[in-house]
Amino acid sequence: MDVQNRYGQGLVDGIPIGLAYLAVSFAFGIAGMSKGIPVWAVVIISATCLTSAGQFAGIISIASGGSIVELVLSQMVINLRYTIMSIAVGQKLTQDTPVWHRFIMAFGVTDEAFAVSCGRKGEIGSRYFYGIMTVMWSAWTLGTFLGATASGILPEAVMNALGLAIYGMLIALVIPPAKHNPHIVLVVFVAVVCSLVFRYVEVFSFISSGFSIIICTLIAATLGALIFPIKEEADE
Repeated sequence: MDVQNRYGQGLVDGIPIGLAYLAVSFAFGIAGMSKGIPVWAVVIISATCLTSAGQFAGIISIASGGSIVELVLSQMVINLRYTIMSIAVGQKLTQDTPVWHRFIMAFGVTDEAFAVSCGRKGEIGSRYFYGIMTVMWSAWTLGTFLGATASGILPEAVMNALGLAIYGMLIALVIPPAKHNPHIVLVVFVAVVCSLVFRYVEVFSFISSGFSIIICTLIAATLGALIFPIKEEADE
């Protein structure tokens, strides 16, 4: 079986991810500053986390005065998918990959790193994945710093436009699979309806934005799993 374990190849394969991360993290830097979070804190958040949706939800919770419990729960729900992705990446690794390498690599498991590494034919080694991680982490942290510092220079109209980048990224993640699977459309619709209910129905006004994200996610995901269960493929 072929094994890809060259650090340089990981760097090359990570370049497209890095370019995309620069744009999104730039928007995160602007969003963090708009919430009153200082530059150093926004940069540390990006340097220690690689989860775009989780980070945006986190700064919303922080800005609204949410509790630590709310922040932790929202991150657990939003980032739960990385557990499955980490297992898949772990199965792609060579058997002689040390456990401590696997723990370090788990930090860099994102949607894009998962797609690139698992899309490789054969097994991969730690050096290859570290190459991908290097580009991703550098681009994500640098983009956040640039966005946070540029927020004091750019005109307000430009900042507002760049602030919409995260929504464009999320829409881009949902639309392609939704075109081929109407079940995803229904799940997204349920999540949107639940979000609107928590936002505009007065009786739910006591629920913070962080907990509303958690509840909407759980409701939509649970209904999707119950109504549209994924059938296991029969063994060949």
